[in-house]
Amino acid sequence: MNILLLFIVLLPILAGVSVPLLRFKKRSAREVFVISAVTLNSLLVLLLLISRPQGVFTLVRFDGSLTISLRFDGLSSIFGGLVAVLWPLASVYAFEYIKHEGNDDRFFALYTATYGITLGIAFSANFISLYLFYELLTLVTVPLVMHSGDNRSIRAGLKYLGYSIGGAASALMGLAILYNLGNESLEFVYGGYPVSSFVNRELVRAGYLLAFFGFGVKAAIFPFHGWLPSAGVAPTPVTALLHAVAVVKAGVFAIMRVTFYGFDLNVIRGSYAQDVAMAFAAFTIVFGSAMALREQHIKRRLAYSTVSNLSYIIFGVTLMTPAGLSAALSHMLFHGVMKITLFFCAGAVMYRAHKEYLPEMHGIGRKMPVTFGAFTVGSMALVGIPLLPGFLSKWGLAEAAIASGGVLPTIGVAALLISAMLTAAYLFTPVVNAFFREPGDDLAAVSDPNAYMKAPLIILCAMMLILGMGSSGLLGLLERVANCEF
Repeated sequence: MNILLLFIVLLPILAGVSVPLLRFKKRSAREVFVISAVTLNSLLVLLLLISRPQGVFTLVRFDGSLTISLRFDGLSSIFGGLVAVLWPLASVYAFEYIKHEGNDDRFFALYTATYGITLGIAFSANFISLYLFYELLTLVTVPLVMHSGDNRSIRAGLKYLGYSIGGAASALMGLAILYNLGNESLEFVYGGYPVSSFVNRELVRAGYLLAFFGFGVKAAIFPFHGWLPSAGVAPTPVTALLHAVAVVKAGVFAIMRVTFYGFDLNVIRGSYAQDVAMAFAAFTIVFGSAMALREQHIKRRLAYSTVSNLSYIIFGVTLMTPAGLSAALSHMLFHGVMKITLFFCAGAVMYRAHKEYLPEMHGIGRKMPVTFGAFTVGSMALVGIPLLPGFLSKWGLAEAAIASGGVLPTIGVAALLISAMLTAAYLFTPVVNAFFREPGDDLAAVSDPNAYMKAPLIILCAMMLILGMGSSGLLGLLERVANCEF
């Protein structure tokens, strides 16, 4: 079964490469090909999660002990499962949305290949493999950000590339320090690679912070968040994956690996390295929410919301306890579902009504009831209303922080509360205006989009309700993963 790991990485990449080569004469033929490849791959990921293969599948072996390898473990199953569930929905949504963008073959080639590369990150067996796929993710998503080809898109793509290169350089220096500390295979070791009493503790902490902030660029931690709102110029199917599934979640996933499977936790925990990482996470939580409240462009508002919510996850990780990691994993999953819903709604408005700024959307909920009904459910979930998934993950984060004790965890809880109030303001205000203000004459002909875009919204809303009211088993699984028992 180990070869299945390779297959689920290669299938979407090869399918993506095949899209422009096959030269489909009909749009419907390309859609069938793409959704068949993506759905088949998601089913294979499900089979992988059920079979839980043991051992490592090695692709390339370098001199010494460094390899490019794939492996299944508990942490990879959570990220890989999230990607596998959401990618088919995003692909169906993209079939309709991308019609007005042009260059469809190039788009779906890159979009589908990104699926495989993201799974490569999820199922990497060591840091050298993770880093390789992490860099490939940058290379394949930069053209997606630039897809429209106008000056704004090109500038946004170059900005994203520049930030990513800087982050990659910092992460690589951190991994180089880990290598020199004795982990010459750069393998994942739960609890971090143990170092002897003779090793310089400050080198361990410095290496951790270099890797933390390096991978934190994709996770949009302050002050390295600037690329994410700018990337909102990309087509909505791209921004939905940037903000909910692939790129930013790859950043927080890499931080989880570095924190719990990289540097010696006994050296990092309780030191200035933990304090610095946690302080930046707590600040970013409030900063992102405050910036979202100021922003009137719908996708940029959601982008700043993502900046904030990613640091919810990072805050849980920096508690450096199994409870903190479990809560972080739950918010990673739930945020993926909630945020992709909100971005799909924003994209539907831009596609059908050609409106991008919130003051232009007064009364639009009466014209697009399914779209804004889904936006309302997603907003309630992200705010943390009970019986919806955002409440569960935020409660878990607060519980883990309180159990940790100390000044910074307490400040983090305060940041969560402040952010929750700001989130209610920046999400509920457009909901109220959409349903309780009179629509303008320019919205007279506006209606909900077709089934390609509505069906994913309805499915995602159902998922949020199920996760909110029936996820006790899932939360138990996350606790086992956080304790390395799965």
